[in-house]
Amino acid sequence: MATPQLGRNVIVEEDVKFGENVTVGHNVVIYAGTLIGDNVVIQDNAVIGKQPTRAKASILPESEKLPPAKIGSEVTIGTSAIIYANCDVGSNVFIADLATLRERVNIGAYTIIGRGVAVENDCTVGERCKLETNCYITAYSELGNYVFIAPCAVTTNDNYMGRSKERFDKFKGVTVRTGGRIGANATILPGKVVEEDGTVAAASVVTKDVQTQELVVGSPARKIKNVDSKQLLRNQ
Repeated sequence: MATPQLGRNVIVEEDVKFGENVTVGHNVVIYAGTLIGDNVVIQDNAVIGKQPTRAKASILPESEKLPPAKIGSEVTIGTSAIIYANCDVGSNVFIADLATLRERVNIGAYTIIGRGVAVENDCTVGERCKLETNCYITAYSELGNYVFIAPCAVTTNDNYMGRSKERFDKFKGVTVRTGGRIGANATILPGKVVEEDGTVAAASVVTKDVQTQELVVGSPARKIKNVDSKQLLRNQ
């Protein structure tokens, strides 16, 4: 195992494995068993491999201790970012300050996770995505490759808004297929799908699926036209 460059007040628990040329800032906590690839930069106050904790009133079942986090090579992890156990981060990913990646999350190579972004549990994010400042990816969501999520966009997974036991087996996140784009402050309701190259305008509320290459606008969002051919992923 290579020897990392460690800042002050760093806690590295047992069985953490470092690749070559890893730099760790001050006050970082890396939990047991975490795997870290080559040429990784971990900035001050980051927490990696944290086991989830459950509120007493949570409807989620107690879970056993989860497997360690995995961080690929050439990854940058920003100041005060938190990466939970059983999170798998691909190579060349950039994770900005204050971002949170929950348990059972997979992040594809070359994806950018912006400042303050939250990716909740049981999500998959594809390769070369851009999740911009303060957007929220709800639990049980799936994003394809080359997905763009603008600042403060919100996805949801609970049509019952916290009421009735009926909702317990009906949580469903959102799906954004390859090349899908979500504008700033847009809201996507539970279970909705944005198909390939589908585009949601800023501040729209998506109450039904967005079809391939559609541009939807408004609240509720409605198609106004097809995405301009120059904007399609295949023409980039």
